[in-house]
Amino acid sequence: MTWLGRRWHHLLEAGDDFLVAAPFRYVNTVDVSAPSDETWKALTADDALVSWSPAVTGVQWTTPRPFGVGTTREVTILRLITTRERYFRWDEGRRKTFAAVQVNVPGLRRLAEDYVVERTPNGSRFVWTLALEPHPALKCIVRLTNPAIARMLRGIVRGMRAQVS
Repeated sequence: MTWLGRRWHHLLEAGDDFLVAAPFRYVNTVDVSAPSDETWKALTADDALVSWSPAVTGVQWTTPRPFGVGTTREVTILRLITTRERYFRWDEGRRKTFAAVQVNVPGLRRLAEDYVVERTPNGSRFVWTLALEPHPALKCIVRLTNPAIARMLRGIVRGMRAQVS
């Protein structure tokens, strides 16, 4: 839990259709010299995201291993925003997709992320899609901060590549 409080705001359901049609969508692709199983291992590690980026200040898997459909976790960004996430897809070693179900601050309507790991001749490729929909009143703010959001997400992916390669 972050210092902002204990109140949780429920988000609307988000699935595959939302990942394609969200008002704000970020897709980052990075080639990694490590084999796909090592890349996947990094994505499911206890310190996933936190060890890649100073922007991600907490990750807690709230479901015991082995992970699969229904797995849950909490992720904290900049010690301010915490999301509770539930995976609706888990193709071990290849793809996992979640929708955020709650957030500790108001402002989001929907949030989903898709992680895909592909084998390549020189290692693996990681494709990360983040889709979000703010409340209508905040759409303008997200549009204004869009370059900063995109830069932060690119930094997370570069950090993952540095960690795994």
